[in-house]
Amino acid sequence: MNPLLQTGELPAFESIRPEHITPALDVLLIDAEAALERAVGPGVVPDYDTLSLVLDVPVERLMSAWGTVCHLQSTADTPELRAAHAQNLPRIIDFSTRMGADERLYAKYKAVLAAQGNTLTPARRKALDDALRDFVLGGAELQGEARVRYAAIQDRTGSLSQKYGEHVLDATDSFSCIVTEAQMDGVPADACEAARAAAQADGQEGYKLTLQFPSYQPVLTYATDRSLRERLYRAYNTRASEFGPPELDNTAIIRDVLELRFEEARLLGYDSYAHLSLVSKMARSPDEVLGFVRDLVGRARPFAQKELAELQAFSKAELGLPDLQAWDRAFASEKLKQARYAFSGEEVRQYFTEPQVLEGLFRLVETLFGVAIRHETTPVWHDSVRFFRVWRGDQAVAAFYLDLHARPGKQSGAWMGDCRSRWRRPEGALQHPVAYLVCNFAPPVGARPSLLTHDDVVTLFHEFGHGLHHMLTQVEDLAVSGIAGVEHDAVELPSQFMENFCWEWDVLQRLTAHVDTGEPLPRALFDRMVAARNFQSGLGLLRQCEYALFDMRVHTEAQASARVQAVVDEVCAEVQPVPAPSFARYATSFTHLFDGGYAAGYYGYAWAQVLSADAYGAFEEAGVFDPATGLRFRQQILEVGGSRPALDSFRAFRGREPQLDALLRHQGLA
Repeated sequence: MNPLLQTGELPAFESIRPEHITPALDVLLIDAEAALERAVGPGVVPDYDTLSLVLDVPVERLMSAWGTVCHLQSTADTPELRAAHAQNLPRIIDFSTRMGADERLYAKYKAVLAAQGNTLTPARRKALDDALRDFVLGGAELQGEARVRYAAIQDRTGSLSQKYGEHVLDATDSFSCIVTEAQMDGVPADACEAARAAAQADGQEGYKLTLQFPSYQPVLTYATDRSLRERLYRAYNTRASEFGPPELDNTAIIRDVLELRFEEARLLGYDSYAHLSLVSKMARSPDEVLGFVRDLVGRARPFAQKELAELQAFSKAELGLPDLQAWDRAFASEKLKQARYAFSGEEVRQYFTEPQVLEGLFRLVETLFGVAIRHETTPVWHDSVRFFRVWRGDQAVAAFYLDLHARPGKQSGAWMGDCRSRWRRPEGALQHPVAYLVCNFAPPVGARPSLLTHDDVVTLFHEFGHGLHHMLTQVEDLAVSGIAGVEHDAVELPSQFMENFCWEWDVLQRLTAHVDTGEPLPRALFDRMVAARNFQSGLGLLRQCEYALFDMRVHTEAQASARVQAVVDEVCAEVQPVPAPSFARYATSFTHLFDGGYAAGYYGYAWAQVLSADAYGAFEEAGVFDPATGLRFRQQILEVGGSRPALDSFRAFRGREPQLDALLRHQGLA
């Protein structure tokens, strides 16, 4: 009766409790261990299908149940759930590490290659080649003490990463302050109403502000109270650092994780963790990545310097801020944009009601990719979560959960998670892909729907692009289905590609309906938005490059673990026109690197932008709604998943090598 042991299509979210986790994993781990021993034995011949039936079925069942637990811990955290997750995480890491380094299983896979390598389908050959590479990277060729130490590193790194993420979540959730109506001057009405409702829920008068993004961002952008902006900015940018509670400080965790990653790389014969990480990516070396990012810095910095000088001059002359500080920049930038382009983000936001945005997004996807999206009712983990199926003709081909609203106990940011992957199971049945699409937008206030900023809309399209990559794949081999097997520095191609549609007039007509009048976005307002599209794009690109350089440097330089903040400061001095505040500690809440799988890979956002901008150029040439181009993108990019190198997929779609021109043009840096 344990819901985590049920084998239905979808997790039984209505029934799962923290007390189910350990008993379920007791059973699933025993089954997976037995399957591993059977797979490596003489009774299992070196045959792709036979090995998959014996091993992949129980291991996928284990990892699917664990994935459900991890998803709940990131979207509906409780002390009990966190404790159960922490108790079982070492068990999952231990099994995964041992299986990934099992010499007997490695030998069995090599025997499959010898027996069937020339007869496998291209997708299966890619999956097998990736598996053999991952055995080497997983320590299968290590011996003696090195093997033992490698396993210990995996266990310790996994535990530290989990603790890092918990600290960020707790530091975010633990901050709040009650302010007066006067202090909320300038903040949009719906944000004020949400803050007042939050205070009332706590039995207090006034307005409750938190570091959840829908609360934090309107204050930084619109509040005229400079001291309030500074207070929230300091709190947000010192989360999980030495400036907060010692028990939530991630400084030591970062040091330990970096040292362990370097030790892992050396055990496997690589100069640094960055060298190890790039083995499975498109980029060939840390030097190539550093050169790529620094080239972007060189192109963007002159634009950024001009943008900052204009902002400083405007702030001094129009806002009475001669000493523009970090906590002033969002506020001053919004005022400058209003003055220059005669509109505000808040004005635009009134047109992006959540229901209309979803309706427009779904219709766009249906038009371009030949599918239908229909709402269904199924158990979920929070009453604001919705569930949809994706149909092609009269066949359901995929599904997704949509969790859009910020709340306590939910990690910040936005992401696409894998609930189920497309897989022709060895028993014969076809398993359809199911995705989690998670954002942190402002929830509805009263009877009014949630209003999204244009940036929110871009974020939603971005995550939906990941979802399309996962859901529309036609590959039936688990290891290369959807985003699985895609090089990490190319995985952002479909997501960043989808962002471009948020700037098309014909698309925005379908996405917008004023919250009060129902009228679509006026053309004059759209034209001003487009004119402002590249407002401060140089500064934005420099910020992205700063993160990428920091990431690559701390994972390349052997002594970086002892001087993390010094590396932050050096990168800032190299990239940014002005230094960051001395108290800022973005490394301590940089979950992408230390609890999110982007270590030595953050540059992939910029790397993939070259691919995505160039791919979107095909739609600019043929027409935004051109079905033939949409079909080609679906077939050559989305459907093939990780079954071939990403560069081959790009060439198949575009008919040539990728070019940088489209990215520079889109960002106004040509």
